[in-house]
Amino acid sequence: MSAETSLLSTAARRWRPHRSTDGTRAATWPARDRVALAVGLVVPFLAALALVPFRTNVSHTHAALILVLVVVAVSALGSRTAGVLAALSAAAWFDFFLTRPYETFAITANGDVETAVLLLAVGLIVSQLAARARRLEVITVTDAGYLSRIHATADLVQSAKSADMVVDHVRRELTGLLGLRGCRFEYGTLMGQPPRLQPDGGLTVGSRYWDIDASGWPEGEIELRAYGSGHYLGRFMLTPGPGPVPELQARLVAVTLADQTGVALDTVRAVREG
Repeated sequence: MSAETSLLSTAARRWRPHRSTDGTRAATWPARDRVALAVGLVVPFLAALALVPFRTNVSHTHAALILVLVVVAVSALGSRTAGVLAALSAAAWFDFFLTRPYETFAITANGDVETAVLLLAVGLIVSQLAARARRLEVITVTDAGYLSRIHATADLVQSAKSADMVVDHVRRELTGLLGLRGCRFEYGTLMGQPPRLQPDGGLTVGSRYWDIDASGWPEGEIELRAYGSGHYLGRFMLTPGPGPVPELQARLVAVTLADQTGVALDTVRAVREG
């Protein structure tokens, strides 16, 4: 694996104090996305309102394009849901403020109907694309400590005589990287539904998103799964320590180390099945 490992990330590099909470306190939406939802509702309204003095001079197509740009901005800074809300809001306020009869939700001209429908359709599409681009934006790990861990693990995957050596090495790396009190590895079948560290560095508890930066680690062990060639091969069970919650980039490096473990385990599996 290359030292210039690309990892999914859009969050700023920050450290938050550890705070254990029970699962009932998990945030349904990250704070950033909650703000984005409000922005998605209000900003298209303000943009359409700002165009009112110019509505007789600006073509409906140009006005619609301006509102599409607003939708793109909300989607890029917020979430897919915020983008969808912005697209719906933009189409509604375009109809209300910028088409005749003004300040009603009725449209009499066929061309205006088509423009409003296209605004909604394009807004929905670009909101999906912008939100996806935000989540899939890549950064390069440049921290020397992170690169050292990735290099060392990659070298071990190539040279280790057994997958267990890689597993033990990654357990130690994860303990130091994430400030864990304990870390163990489970082979084979999944048991239970512990909180899970996801490939994007986020955390889920059951089917819910857990805002780890705001709420700290959840109670109990957290699983970090290892896959090889798309097959589940085992999981690291992480016991958080009392220190600060690791930044997103550290969590993404942890996911990379688990992936490297999966490569080692998959190699052994392929040899046995071959």
